[in-house]
This record gives sequence, structure tokens and C-alpha cells, in this order.
Amino acid sequence: MNSPLTVDPGIGYVLAGAFALLFAQAALHKWQRVAEFRAVIANYRLAPRALEPVLALLIPALETGVAALLLPPQTRIIAAVVAMLLLAGYGAGIAINLGRGRRDVDCGCAGPADRRPIGGWMVWRNLLLVALLAALALPSADRGLEFADALTILGGIAVAALLYTAIDQLYAQVVPRGAALRGIR
Repeated sequence: MNSPLTVDPGIGYVLAGAFALLFAQAALHKWQRVAEFRAVIANYRLAPRALEPVLALLIPALETGVAALLLPPQTRIIAAVVAMLLLAGYGAGIAINLGRGRRDVDCGCAGPADRRPIGGWMVWRNLLLVALLAALALPSADRGLEFADALTILGGIAVAALLYTAIDQLYAQVVPRGAALRGIR
């Protein structure tokens, strides 16, 4: 009998695949425009200037590693922990700047080419993503995968990616407009 604190292997693969896709896309945006990403880092005003070029390479390298290492079950836990630390760090950087009253900082979420101001919802989004990633640290239920599981996993990854993109685009469009209507910048 499985422990109550296990994750079905199909769910584990859906989560791992969806997060691998998310981190691969995030890394790709940054690799394509390293100089612009360095400017995003500088605009957060959290790291010493001397570290900005290192971070502009280290962050996408970590995201690339997370994307690759989430898929094999043998490396999934360490990749999930690194992913959680990255997302928590991003959320903390956003929260610190919001606390400073700096709402016009580009989040860097959609790549340096798509400027998007930070908002409190981004902190909550990252906390939710960290909680979902924590499920990957749980042991997998003792159940073999079948062909139907492969279809379910691929469908689940597609649905998760589409849902994340839809919610992200909705918030990117609606939240700034709502703030403008309320006179908040």
C-alpha cells in the first residue's frame, strides 16, 4: 500500500514536464538577449554591479539545468529544489521592489523583449509555483506506467502550459489596466 504522501508517477511527469517547459522557455528568452537581461537585473537594484554580468549568465544556466534535470526521475528532486529557490528568489526580488514603491520595474518574466511591470500577483504566482514544485520532492507511488499514461502525461503538460500562458497573458493585460483605472501606477 502506498504512503498517503506519495505522488502518482503520471502526475509527477506532468508536473516535471510542465515546469521543464516553463524553465526552458524562460532560459531561452534570456539566452537570446543576454545584454537586455543584464539590464533587467540591474534595474532590480538588488545585486552589486560587479555581479550583474555573472548573474546574467548564471540565471539562464540554472534555468536550463532545471529544465533538463526535471525530466529524469533520478535528478528531479534536486532540480525541483533549485527551481523552488529560483522562483522564491524572483518573488523576493519583486516583493522587495514593490516594498520600495518601485512598481515600474520590468519583471523579466516574459523575456527582455516583452517589458512587463512587476505586481503583487507575481509574488503570489511564484509562491503557488513553488508549492506545486514541492510535490516533485514527494516519493512516487509504486505503480507502473502504461501507454494510456503517456497520452495523459502529454495532454496534461499541454493543458498546464496553455493554462499558465492564458493566466499569465490575462494578468499581464488586465492587472495594469485595472491599476490605471484606479489611479495606481
